[in-house]
Amino acid sequence: MTILIDSSDGVRVGLHDLGGNGPPLLLLHATGFHGRCYRAIADHLGDHFHIWAPDLRGHGDSVIPADTDLGWASMANDVLAVSKYLGVDSWAVAGHSMGGAVAAKTAYLYPQLIATAWVFEPVIFPVNTANRGNSLAESARLRRHHFDSFEEAIERYASAAPFAQVSRNVISDYVTHGFVETDTGVTLKTPGETEARVFEGVDLELFEQIRSVSVPFTIANSLDGSPPSQIAELVAEQLPNTRRIIWPDNTHLGPFEDPARAASEILEAVG
Repeated sequence: MTILIDSSDGVRVGLHDLGGNGPPLLLLHATGFHGRCYRAIADHLGDHFHIWAPDLRGHGDSVIPADTDLGWASMANDVLAVSKYLGVDSWAVAGHSMGGAVAAKTAYLYPQLIATAWVFEPVIFPVNTANRGNSLAESARLRRHHFDSFEEAIERYASAAPFAQVSRNVISDYVTHGFVETDTGVTLKTPGETEARVFEGVDLELFEQIRSVSVPFTIANSLDGSPPSQIAELVAEQLPNTRRIIWPDNTHLGPFEDPARAASEILEAVG
């Protein structure tokens, strides 16, 4: 089930009910992805949580006016809007990349909303690494946005980096719910230009702000050498109440490569 919820700035956030029984768990997606990419993780957690996954502004089924602010603070407002709609006062959260940064920004702005969080390589850059966001933006603008069919898109992603290690089920969910049919094939719902704007708008205040976040965080990171993996240790040192887990055999897409491990760690960290 997908619901559109009014947020700030005229944004409507797409919210997906991924099912399950138990206390609420919020899954916050990475840049360029969407909430339903995490169904494979949710499937392992349904006996423990009722799982909700929003499409944050600019992504998936969200609806945004032109030139909408796509910063972490605005996305924290999306989390607030979802919380008000569902009547949830405090969340257990799992966040991936951008989603991890949004979890931290939400914990800073609205500390009562986040009870505990597991995050994988949150993109919280120190000021002296600000150019990392620009390099990611350049890659986003080069992303192929159109294929002749869903099947062609799935095969293309499954056969090449960075998706080569990603679970086939995740790739199918990413394409099926992240592309829309057109007269000439299928096109990404999240344009490369929008994804690039998100990277270029990385919140450089957050690295210092998280010093005051007392919410318990678990930070997981790969050793793939990507910018998010390189800064994970620095982020863990900034957050006062944090433990860190290493995924030595995975990449920045680790939660998609091993959904079962991600689910197990989420349960241990926030359950």
